[in-house]
Amino acid sequence: MTDQRRVIARVLSESDDHPDAEELYRRASARDPHISIATVYRTVKLFEDAGILERHDFRNGRARYEEAPDAHHDHLIDIHSGRVIEFRNEEIERLQRRVAEELGFELVDHRLELYGVPKAVKDGY
Repeated sequence: MTDQRRVIARVLSESDDHPDAEELYRRASARDPHISIATVYRTVKLFEDAGILERHDFRNGRARYEEAPDAHHDHLIDIHSGRVIEFRNEEIERLQRRVAEELGFELVDHRLELYGVPKAVKDGY
């Protein structure tokens, strides 16, 4: 692995906010000014293909990334700020398995993305 890829990997592992490629570039180039945006795009593709990284498309036209999680979780996306909240809910997990079973399937994987606005914004506060 090249030094530049190590920097990008370090930036990703320290991120808890699902950055897009532009934000990864800003963070990585602050550590190594020789990193180009093309290097970031090539590296995230390489990491994604290797299963190190997960790509998410949260409806804003920009792919966002996170390290491949150790445990399953779902996402709630604030459509005003773009903030991504990770969560796990056993009731939702059971319901998804039950739906798959009722339709004659064994659930092997899934992704759940919820989109919302904070109640304070919705209520006009």
